[in-house]
Order: sequence, then C-alpha cells, then structure tokens
Amino acid sequence: MFVPTSMPSSRSDSRRRSDASTPSELASPTVDTPATERGDLFDNIDELLRNIPSESHILVTGGLGFIGSHTTLELLKANYNVIVIDNLSNAFQNVLDRISILAQKHHEENGTKMPSLRLHAHDYRDTTALKSLLQEYQIPSRWGNAKSKIAGVIHFAAYKAVEESIRNPLKYYSNNVSGLVDFATTLGEFGIKTFIFSSSATVYGTLANSGLPLKEELCVHKEEVHTNEEGTQEVVQPGCTGITNPYGRTKWMCETILADLAASDPEWTIVALRYFNPVGCDSSGLLGEDPRQAPTNLLPVVVKVMTGQYSELSMFGTDWETEDGTAVRDFIHVSDLALGHIAALSSANEGKLSDNFRTFNLGTGKGNSVMDVVSTMEGVISKPIARRAAPRREGDVGSCVAIVDRSTEELQWKTEKTLKDACQDICNFLEVSGLSS
Repeated sequence: MFVPTSMPSSRSDSRRRSDASTPSELASPTVDTPATERGDLFDNIDELLRNIPSESHILVTGGLGFIGSHTTLELLKANYNVIVIDNLSNAFQNVLDRISILAQKHHEENGTKMPSLRLHAHDYRDTTALKSLLQEYQIPSRWGNAKSKIAGVIHFAAYKAVEESIRNPLKYYSNNVSGLVDFATTLGEFGIKTFIFSSSATVYGTLANSGLPLKEELCVHKEEVHTNEEGTQEVVQPGCTGITNPYGRTKWMCETILADLAASDPEWTIVALRYFNPVGCDSSGLLGEDPRQAPTNLLPVVVKVMTGQYSELSMFGTDWETEDGTAVRDFIHVSDLALGHIAALSSANEGKLSDNFRTFNLGTGKGNSVMDVVSTMEGVISKPIARRAAPRREGDVGSCVAIVDRSTEELQWKTEKTLKDACQDICNFLEVSGLSS
C-alpha cells in the first residue's frame, strides 16, 4: 500500500449549464522518481518505495455527483490531490468549477496551498481510457512491482435508483457489478490497492423491519465471531437476508467480491461504507443535489414541490409500523458523510483497520420519518408543503436506522449536523442558485 506523504489534518451553477465545455484539468506535472540499485542495506524494496517522496493523489469515480462532489471538496480541503472520473451522465460540468472555488477559498483562508484537481470525463468502465490515465501516475521501478502516486480510490460510480433497478436489473448488474470487477482488476495491475467502496444500508434487506439494531455484523462475508446483545459470543455466517431489490443485491454482491479479493491478496485494503440516507448540501450553497435525471430521494422531491416543479409530494406508504405511519430513515447530512470517507481513507492508509476488508455504517444512529422531514422543512421555510398519501413502493422497507458504534470507535468519526441543518442548507442552495420561490 502506498502511503501519502502528507496525511490530512484539517477539516473543517447557474441553473442549467454549458454541458459541452471541455473538461477542466488542473493537473500537477508528473514527477519521475529515479530508481535505486538494490543493495544489502535494503532488505525490503517495497518499504523503500513506499518511503520515496512523491505527490499522492486520490482517484474518485463519480466525483461530480451528489455525494461524490461533496467528498471531492472535503478531500481537497484535507490536502489531497484529486483525480475525478465522471462521465457526466447524472452530473454537470460546472460542478467541478464550484468545487474548485470552494476549495480555493478554504485554502486561502487557512494560508495553505491548493492541491490539484483534475477531471477525466469518461466512463469508469472505459478500460482503455482508465489505463491511459493510470499510466500517467506510475512510479518507475526497475524491480517490476507496480507502484503509483495514486494512494487510494473512492468509488461512487454506481446506478442507485431502487425502482429503476427493478425495471431494468441488467443495467444495474452490468454497471455496478461487472464494472467493478473490471475496474478492480485494472487498479490491481497498477498496484493501486487501497479502495473505499460506496455501499448501502440496503444490504440489510428486511432485517431493517425486524427490530434488530442494524449492526455491521448482520451482513458479513466470511464466518465471524461477535458478541451479541446479551454479552455472549456467537458465530455469524456469511450471507444476506431479504434484500428487496436488484440495486441492493448489486451492493451486496460488490461487497462480497471485494471481501474475496481482500482475502486472496493481503496487499489490498478495502473499506465498504454502508450509507443510510444522505441529505442536505454544502453550507456555502454552491454545491447541492442537482441530478440530470428525475430525483427519487425524498428531499430533492420536496425541493421540486417547493419550487413549483411538482404539485405535491407523494408519501409512499402511510401505513408502516412506525409512530406516524410513514417510513423511518436515518438521514445523514452529506457533508458529514463526505468526512466519513476521509476518516476511512486515513484509517486505511495508516494501517489502523482491524482487517484488510472492513465494513462501516455511516449514519446518525437516529431515525426520522418522512413526516418529520416534511415538518422540519416547513418550519425552515415557514410555508406548508403540499403532500398526499400514496401506496408503498416496491422494494421499500418501513424503517432503516444505523448503529454507528464501529465507525465512532474505529474511524474516530461521528456526525455533527442535524436534519434542520440539512433543510437550511438546501434552502441556501436554492437561494444561491436562484431557484427559491
């Protein structure tokens, strides 16, 4: 594993874009590192290569999407150079400019140097383009072991709409699963073996409705021994329970593939981050959830109602076994979620993980119903939001709330922002974008 020479210590569009513009490239020049003759002093050449000074970069697939853009921003703020791969199928070109403006502002305020930001506007499954990119960041070596200036990869480039996955499962298996296999194969060929995977709480399936706390050990990929709620040890077998849609199955399959890869090759360090429900946007108002395609997540639909694009909000299921009958979710602010990736990347690169494949829940540990979200937004805007009861959607569950002890203890990470913060930040985004009514 290649360790970055400087680990992070800090944290802290016009509406419709010109989509035909040339991808921005703010790349730092390639630095050639001269090889050194092997001698008796160097028993471990891999260790020597790891300690050669070199600029480190993080490769982010889907880095201009909702979660990807916020994570790219936090990486830059944390002093990482970032290479983004995004085919712009569900994101806009000028998101890159917004990320750059915010990162520049952060570094100017802190008197620090702005890292490099580079976009490659192609599909992550384009292996020819990927290999050409990775070749630029190789470290020359006369011993034949592939080394790279890319210190880690964060992979967001998956399709994610539950309903669409039910209608078109092959699209999801092709991109999410087959694409991952080819992608990981190519990364391995270039010696890039630190991998942060964007997973999902959907891997817990119908266990979300069982009343069990959603701990990571409810879904494992090898036999493990855990301490249960009664304080006794129990053996957990690999597998999953009641995953309700193809999207969720692709996430579980990808986790399994990555777990098997890590087991087969100890040089890999892989973290699967199981998201709950990301909401909100950067507090600046310059970044937000603004997909090209029709939104399916709750708050973007609420925004469509607020801005008059939709006449009302459809609440899918008002007869769930919850306090007010609407579905309960663990809503996590996207900026907190982005920082969870920084924590995972740091732990992976610093060798702090207990295993070379590790799963983590990223959530708040608290549930809010759909009605809670609507009421909170109504309180922020001081206006009612039109809504109606609608039948449950296929593939949905009634409740899904994280247990986040593992992330708190092992990643030293926790959420700081509230649901109200998320609603206020969304309103700020609408104001900055000129979309508020």
